[in-house]
Amino acid sequence: MTAGTTVTAPDGTEVVLGEIGTRVLLENPRVRVWEVALDPGEAQGWHLHHNPYVVLCLSTSPCHMDWLDGSPARQLSETVGGSVYRPVSPVHMLTNHGDAAYRNRLIEVLDLGEEASGLPYDVPQGVATGSSFAEVGEVPAKVVVDEDDVRVQHVTPDAGESYTWQTGAYPALVVDLDLETEPLAGLVYLEPGESYTLPAKPSRTSGYNLVELRYFSR
Repeated sequence: MTAGTTVTAPDGTEVVLGEIGTRVLLENPRVRVWEVALDPGEAQGWHLHHNPYVVLCLSTSPCHMDWLDGSPARQLSETVGGSVYRPVSPVHMLTNHGDAAYRNRLIEVLDLGEEASGLPYDVPQGVATGSSFAEVGEVPAKVVVDEDDVRVQHVTPDAGESYTWQTGAYPALVVDLDLETEPLAGLVYLEPGESYTLPAKPSRTSGYNLVELRYFSR
């Protein structure tokens, strides 16, 4: 991480880089998961990514991304339950210029970036290549990111419904998008072949994102 590092903008201004998120919720040799929380008018500050990352939207508001090199700003319009997978990128900052709170979970994929541990990863024998649900019939899930490295599914159970999901031949994360759920309790890391039952809720919420680190199965 480069927080605290001083860089120079094209106009000669010195800028001290900050963290890429508000706080770290989970960290292991494979991933680092951040909470990003910006209230209306709040900016995240200049920062730099050294690892590819997945953004999961929990609460949306119009935002824009500025680039330290002077490139045109990028306007962001995200949807709750949506996700995006991004490579490393130049120094930038995120500003919430809307009237609502913006919240996301940012998952750094350490194995594919500069912070890769180099630790080998062996998939246990007998583990199916792909993930699956234990339930027979239709599950309210849709794929919102489908890349060679990462796949993200959005699951939206109705009130009282619960589904059991089993990972494939790769680690995965389950992220509860309900803002009423305590962030640490709403984040589960699964090893290949492990299963997890999504907690039933008394009312319909924003659901869950299932993040599959598919590069392990290649």
